[in-house]
Amino acid sequence: MIGKLTGRFDGTTEGGQAIIEVGGVGYSVRIPAGALAELAGAPGAGITLFVHTAVREDAIDLYGFLSEEELSFFKQLMSVSGIGPKSALNILNTAEVAVLKRGIAGGNAASLTKVFGIGKKSAERIVVELRDKVVLEPASGTARGSHGDDAELVEALLALGYSAHESRQAIQSVPASLGSVNERLAAALKAL
Repeated sequence: MIGKLTGRFDGTTEGGQAIIEVGGVGYSVRIPAGALAELAGAPGAGITLFVHTAVREDAIDLYGFLSEEELSFFKQLMSVSGIGPKSALNILNTAEVAVLKRGIAGGNAASLTKVFGIGKKSAERIVVELRDKVVLEPASGTARGSHGDDAELVEALLALGYSAHESRQAIQSVPASLGSVNERLAAALKAL
């Protein structure tokens, strides 16, 4: 089993998978959309991915994550009956891990129904099975414009119907000088 890959980003496949070259071998790895969008602008960039190897009857698929926290949450999602690796990756494509964990811990199954292939019953099953298992990161007293505020902005834009990828791109264009979440949200909406 492959647990970790360290190499360089070498583009994407037609199916939207990242190609990671390690020692002359190109591995096709499914990664979250946000990470893929970041890498798309940096061909040849060095990268380390924490990998889950999914072995099926007809294929061996690699799922890669930039952090061990993402990989751990991905595995937690797959522990839910009826949630496979593709569904778990689709869930991770909707929002940051911290936002998803907050939603699950708070019993918000509705946010998960936005994911393709996840209906109301599956979303409720995820919440019921993982509510007590997810570990929320303690709130830190960071400055405004931090990742915590960005997670709130992504969550707000998702609620307005924008995709996670569109939301992240819009937030990156928001000037850091804007302090309040409302000002940052207004600027992100203008960018969209």
